[in-house]
Amino acid sequence: MRLLLLLALLLAALPADALDLKGRSTQGGFLVGKTDPGNVVMLDGDSVPVGPAGNFVIGFGRDYKRVAEITVRSPNGTEQTLREPITPRTYDIQEITGVPQKYVTPPEEALARIAQDIQQVKVARSKMTPVAWFEGGFGWPVYGTITGVYGSQRVFNGEPRRPHFGIDIAAPEGTPVTAAADGIVTLAHEDMYYSGGTVIIDHGYGLNTTYLHLSRLAVSEGDIVRQGDPIGAVGATGRSTGPHLDVRLNWFQERLDFRLAAGEMFQRPQPLQ
Repeated sequence: MRLLLLLALLLAALPADALDLKGRSTQGGFLVGKTDPGNVVMLDGDSVPVGPAGNFVIGFGRDYKRVAEITVRSPNGTEQTLREPITPRTYDIQEITGVPQKYVTPPEEALARIAQDIQQVKVARSKMTPVAWFEGGFGWPVYGTITGVYGSQRVFNGEPRRPHFGIDIAAPEGTPVTAAADGIVTLAHEDMYYSGGTVIIDHGYGLNTTYLHLSRLAVSEGDIVRQGDPIGAVGATGRSTGPHLDVRLNWFQERLDFRLAAGEMFQRPQPLQ
């Protein structure tokens, strides 16, 4: 409530119809925006994709700075800038042992395959589809024990690695995995080097979810899915020490916190307020 009140006060300086925002102004969160058709929107000076009706999304990564500058420019050149406070967060450190060394330091012969995987994921996450499939909210794709959280720093076999950007959910191998929200499948790969069976779903305006370590896939690229539709099954493929689902949320290439969008487990999906 305090965040919404502060946002309302900040927006008071803008023309009434220039900008409307809702969502979470925090590291790992995102805002859904609406402006007049034809307006240009920028985040920290970089252009943000805007749909024909003036809709857009803005996401904030794990280590995003304290204030976001959101600028709206009208066709006649008039600009208004909102300085949006971004709530900082603290993150956990996780020590993981028993990971096969080839996944901690991959062999030379695997590097080309890894580079190809990275490129395929990048392309799938670059889609700008002006359809707000995400408006119905995000649900949990599987239920189980959360064993890994967004933003945590993982240390594999004693070697520090990049932060973890997903939510790990332990569940028996073969447990059905469902789509977190409506969308279109932009990647369905049975065996990526690190992530094993991998599915990416585009939910519109750059928001997409990724499902990793699947034992099998139930969708193909180009499939339209609805929230709750089966897309695969829990597995331990790729770099994994046991059966679990690693689910991730992105805004294009920016890595967000899926749990901020989905809420607490076992809760009904909630549309953005």
